[in-house]
Amino acid sequence: MAPILENGMQAMGLEYSAEQRDKLLAYLQLLITWNKAYNLTAIRDPSEMIKLHLLDSLTVLPHVVGDRLIDVGTGAGLPGIPLAIMCPDRDFTLLDSNGKKTRFLFQARWDLELTNLKEINSRVEKHIPAMAYDAVLSRAFTSVADMVAKCAHLLSAEGVFLAMKGKFPQSELSEVGKDYKVDASHILQVPGVDGERHLIVISRNPATICN
Repeated sequence: MAPILENGMQAMGLEYSAEQRDKLLAYLQLLITWNKAYNLTAIRDPSEMIKLHLLDSLTVLPHVVGDRLIDVGTGAGLPGIPLAIMCPDRDFTLLDSNGKKTRFLFQARWDLELTNLKEINSRVEKHIPAMAYDAVLSRAFTSVADMVAKCAHLLSAEGVFLAMKGKFPQSELSEVGKDYKVDASHILQVPGVDGERHLIVISRNPATICN
């Protein structure tokens, strides 16, 4: 499996250490093992897991900003765990309401020695952080408008939403409230994977922020 991962990361122009590569592969093995009992993902083939989970998660790496990030509806830790492995100087919170999935996240954090990561078993509406996050990240969590509405309390005044989507979500963006603005839309290319992938970057609209 290592050549598939390395070839993909090199095709994406990512720099990585041997330790980071090994941790990504160790995470993959944990996902394969736990998936048999916990049904964490419908994808079973390890090579497809690398492309559709690991490499797909890493496509947003060039657009990751801030020191404190939260991955909402993280499921099996995607994209949060791959990003935490690649960004040891940033802190990641992984949030999911499914207890079985957060138990897996705990085990992955422990086994991979990811000191920059913590998992929280909660609905997003009930998670009240002591300090707001610089970025709120999601991968197929919900519609863009719902993500912004449900996660507004998590985001710092100057933070950004990073929404990973398939096709460009034009109809979803039209439903985003006037308090927010779309800063950018990036086309994401996953080596060996067909189909559209986009990253939508959204921030608060300065004109509507109350001083």
